[in-house]
Amino acid sequence: MPLLFPTQGTLHEIFPTHSSIYQQASKPKSSEPSPPARRALFPAWSAVDDVKSKAGQLSAEAQKEFAKASEVAQAKAGKIELYSPKYYAACTLGGLLACGVTHTAVTPLDLVKCRRQVDSKMYTGNFQAWGKIGRAEGFRGIYTGWSPTFFGYSAQGAFKYGGYEFFKKFYSDLAGEERAYKYKTSLYLAASASAEFIADIALCPFEAVKVRMQTTIPPFATGTFSGLSTITGKEGVAGLYKGLYPLWGRQIPYTMMKFASFETIVEMIYGYLPGKKSDYSKSAQTGVSFAGGYLAGILCAIVSHPADVMVSKLNANRQPGEAFGAAMGRIYKDIGFGGLWNGLAVRIVMIGTLTGLQWMIYDSFKIFMGLPTTGGQAPPSHKEKL
Repeated sequence: MPLLFPTQGTLHEIFPTHSSIYQQASKPKSSEPSPPARRALFPAWSAVDDVKSKAGQLSAEAQKEFAKASEVAQAKAGKIELYSPKYYAACTLGGLLACGVTHTAVTPLDLVKCRRQVDSKMYTGNFQAWGKIGRAEGFRGIYTGWSPTFFGYSAQGAFKYGGYEFFKKFYSDLAGEERAYKYKTSLYLAASASAEFIADIALCPFEAVKVRMQTTIPPFATGTFSGLSTITGKEGVAGLYKGLYPLWGRQIPYTMMKFASFETIVEMIYGYLPGKKSDYSKSAQTGVSFAGGYLAGILCAIVSHPADVMVSKLNANRQPGEAFGAAMGRIYKDIGFGGLWNGLAVRIVMIGTLTGLQWMIYDSFKIFMGLPTTGGQAPPSHKEKL
């Protein structure tokens, strides 16, 4: 019996598969339409990752350039034997770079500190002081005294670091290997004191010009050499050294604390960390140098601050021909014990940062010249005995 309705095959012949009507009627949708692209949930994170990636690339490139420059410098200088004249010359240059640059960079802090030591009521705070100086003297006024600071502390840094390396070896040889290790802290103290004694003789004339430029408004001289000629013209060469004794009183304890505490702190850090110092990269070692230097700088600032105040007072207020002891007694009577601690908070920040950066720069330069970083490694023979 014939069917009343067409079969499936008949329909397929009449309506071929390319017909859009048939396709829509007979075929289900093969796939869902693709959803729109989703926005990143945390775009800030991806931006931070991009910055980190670019910073990492720049860091890697900088390290490559540093390594290339280091190879060139070492090739020109030749092999540097430890404790050779060439070694001490490299340490002297490293100290010059470390101290001259860092002290000059913090001139604005030093300017406020010196003026507040001379007159504690002059400013209420750092930012208020910089704003007042900037309005009265312009931006250059905030950096008053940068020139004698650069020359003076470059010379001081050269003698300080180069001398420390020399005297540390000299006293170690006198004591012998066993005693040098046993009394290593005393050796650090003696070596640093000897080096600073000489370094301050180089620093003192420039310190006298710096303090007078920073504590006289307007400054008594326009630059380092005009300041030197002005002082020697009025007071002779002795006028450049009238603050030498208090400078020794400030800088020698400061440097003794700076070097001895740095060596001790760095040794403690490496003792706490797993492995040996040699297991860590050069960049990690300079990081340890900065941390040890910063902590040592805090102790230095506290120990040397009363003498630092007295240096500022003597250079600003000591009368021509006045005896050193009489001048100190007069100043102390005016300011009292509390006055010796004016500006301590500012100096802690300044000296902590300074000392950390100085050790980092100094050890980075030693790495640059193919030399080991300072501290943190005892002689193997002693380690075995202990």
